[in-house]
Amino acid sequence: MNLQDLKGKLVAILGYGTEGKAVAAYLIKHGIKPVLFDQKPWAEWSAGDQLAIKKLEVNFIFGPDCFKELTGFGVVFRSPGISHKKLQAANYKLSAITSQTKWFFEHCPAKIIGVTGTKGKGTTAALIYEMLGLQSQISNLKSKIHLTGNIGKIQPLEILDNLTADDWVVYELSSFQLQDLTQSPHIGVALMITSEHLDYHQDHKEYVEAKSAITKFQKADDAAVINADFKNSINIGKLGNGKKLYFSRRTEVEKDCYIRDGDIVIARSDFRLPTSDLQLRGEHNWENIMAAILAARAAGASDDAIKQAIKNFKGLEHRLEFVAERNGVKFYNDSFSTIPETAIAAINSFKEPEILILGGSEKKSDFSELGKTIQDAKNIKAVILIGEEAPRIKQEIHKFAGQILEGAKSMEEVFVQIKSIAAKGDVIILSPACASFDIFKNYQDRGVQFKNSANQF
Repeated sequence: MNLQDLKGKLVAILGYGTEGKAVAAYLIKHGIKPVLFDQKPWAEWSAGDQLAIKKLEVNFIFGPDCFKELTGFGVVFRSPGISHKKLQAANYKLSAITSQTKWFFEHCPAKIIGVTGTKGKGTTAALIYEMLGLQSQISNLKSKIHLTGNIGKIQPLEILDNLTADDWVVYELSSFQLQDLTQSPHIGVALMITSEHLDYHQDHKEYVEAKSAITKFQKADDAAVINADFKNSINIGKLGNGKKLYFSRRTEVEKDCYIRDGDIVIARSDFRLPTSDLQLRGEHNWENIMAAILAARAAGASDDAIKQAIKNFKGLEHRLEFVAERNGVKFYNDSFSTIPETAIAAINSFKEPEILILGGSEKKSDFSELGKTIQDAKNIKAVILIGEEAPRIKQEIHKFAGQILEGAKSMEEVFVQIKSIAAKGDVIILSPACASFDIFKNYQDRGVQFKNSANQF
């Protein structure tokens, strides 16, 4: 299916968020007038949004029951938050269901490096982008490097028309975006894959199956970069016909990239990089760095470019981001941590006395391992619990010997509690292990509020 095929059909865009807007702009640019659907009632859109939608001069159907009007549409572009399986099950008699990601993969002339995982994909994708960008500068190459997908700043369809076969696209991919793909990226990266989004996917099996498209359709000249420390990742890595490249933080047996004596090592080479040279805090980031190394090498980056990019890389906002030091107290913003595994990784990244901020809205997570980590840690001074999930987390840390503070309904109230217990040498870590929607607009809002309060501490 191509653009010409769409011109004779009724085309719908489901969900007019960031991706929906990019799809609409792309289609309108090519002379196609889509119909916009969104379950948010028209009256709840801002005046600015309403004006922008009207200026598109396309039809739109908004409101909780809008999808009832879908029957008979030729092509539907779904947004990531709308399940492909649920659309099929609803039996709207649609001719074809696609998405921005699926369309991009089917029409992209450039080679794609796709990165997925339960956590770490944004950091890894950004680091691969930096490595290849630096290699392009050093070698004065004509190829252009692009960073897109779930990372958000540039939408795929904004760049599709300008791509060439010499270019590289680094694409961060969520399970929402992967679930209906029938093509895999040229280089597919599967980081730690545990479980998440069980409020969206039917179960853990469906979540892992959605992720499997990262390697499932690879051909012999493709490559799969796999985290060998996670069973789900290993199983996904077995799919497809791409060359298998493994990395491990825990063992060096038959692995392509691993840790030895405090160095990142690539097997069968003289590549050595001391972990002490890294600006990224935490051993969990060693996994992201090793994945980026293998992917960038598979794409032709030199070891010199790779090492230089790593040494300069400070990480992404809201990912265990150092914010400030005030009166001897250090603040780290890990608001992107929405599952227990990432909170555990944040806890294990420090030896200093820690004050943790945990909790938020429900994602059906299992907090038992997080609770065990907190109770076993010797350096956790206090835990501040917030949000809907505070009672469930508290149940799992009932043997915790430190202070447990509760009841804060805002970031301002959290910082009142911090001021009552923080002392010189402490590290304050916002790593909630939960979604943010009960108190905050989103994880970015949560992180920004934390940073603003920390800078005024």
